[in-house]
Amino acid sequence: MPVLSIITINYNNALGLKKTIDSVISQTFKDFEFIIIDGGSSDNSAEIIKANLNAISYWVSEKDNGIYNAQNKGAKKATGDYCLFLNSGDYLAETNTLEKVFHHMPSEDIVYGDLLIEDKDGNQIRGISPNRLSPYHFMISTLWHPCTFIKRSLFDKYGYYKENYKITGDYEFFIRTVLKHKVSYKHISQFITVFNTAGIGSSEENKQLQEAERKQSWLDNYWGIIYKWFRFKTKLKRRMDF
Repeated sequence: MPVLSIITINYNNALGLKKTIDSVISQTFKDFEFIIIDGGSSDNSAEIIKANLNAISYWVSEKDNGIYNAQNKGAKKATGDYCLFLNSGDYLAETNTLEKVFHHMPSEDIVYGDLLIEDKDGNQIRGISPNRLSPYHFMISTLWHPCTFIKRSLFDKYGYYKENYKITGDYEFFIRTVLKHKVSYKHISQFITVFNTAGIGSSEENKQLQEAERKQSWLDNYWGIIYKWFRFKTKLKRRMDF
């Protein structure tokens, strides 16, 4: 059984998929399986996958019902201790990224690092994750899934991504596991992934949907009055920090 399952979902993003695949197969750490879930792309994504079959443990190209349906397909095929969801267009920061993460085998339920956020012009912004994950943090931010390693057993214990969410199913999963069920976690001060901002969750036109789904993530896991309390405390803290 491998230490890690890398799960890549893709739809009509052949160039991004190649970048992701290249970064995975160039890793010095090799104790992983590589799973690709393609949504029935009409570009040459399938050809790129077939050209790298020697490095891919499982792949499928078929119509799906959205991001989290595709990611759940991958998670259900995974056999590794940890899962990393590295969507097409995202790539690992260095060739020894995984070696540095798993040099000392972690034991926490969720292990997360830092993120390099890249725009369409190739400019990068450093995203630094906090050491402590509090309700306040999730009110103003999230855990970035491309740099987060999730124990596969959490999906069996607490459930998979909720597929009624369009763009924030990973956020809801972290509210459910980290805050509600208080799973163990650890921050690694290391850049794990370069994140491509061309995805659906980064689109300005989806900001309203994102905000609505983030609120629903809280309501799915806490009473409404608790959500309102967290929001009040967050506003108060922001004023104090200012």
